[in-house]
Amino acid sequence: MPTTPAPFRMPPEWAPHERTWMAWPGPNPTFASDAELAEARRAWAAVARAVRRFEPVTMVVGPGQEEEAAALLGPDVELAVRPLDDAWMRDIGPTFVTDGRTLAAVDWTFNGWGAQGWARWENDQHIARAVAE
Repeated sequence: MPTTPAPFRMPPEWAPHERTWMAWPGPNPTFASDAELAEARRAWAAVARAVRRFEPVTMVVGPGQEEEAAALLGPDVELAVRPLDDAWMRDIGPTFVTDGRTLAAVDWTFNGWGAQGWARWENDQHIARAVAE
């Protein structure tokens, strides 16, 4: 079946881009204990600092978590404060697309992986739009 190419496309992960967006792990059912959450935050911070050596990084951080995030991330990672439910920016963030001239964003309207009973997404459903703006 012939198809007509859409004017916008999603560039590959290795294509040049302006920055990396990440989401800071907050207290949620994903982490079984405070120790597990602290370990996750250290891991996220290590990834952000490593990526920052090559490009800007913006970390979306839940309100009230800025001080701890800044201490672990260091001064070179930008913070954007927004209410969050989880830390999977791949799932809650926008997909950036381009037509070669214009950058646009797709908001997939995150709904907790199909409205799973255990999932929370009251805040995450708004992250893609906040990042795109």
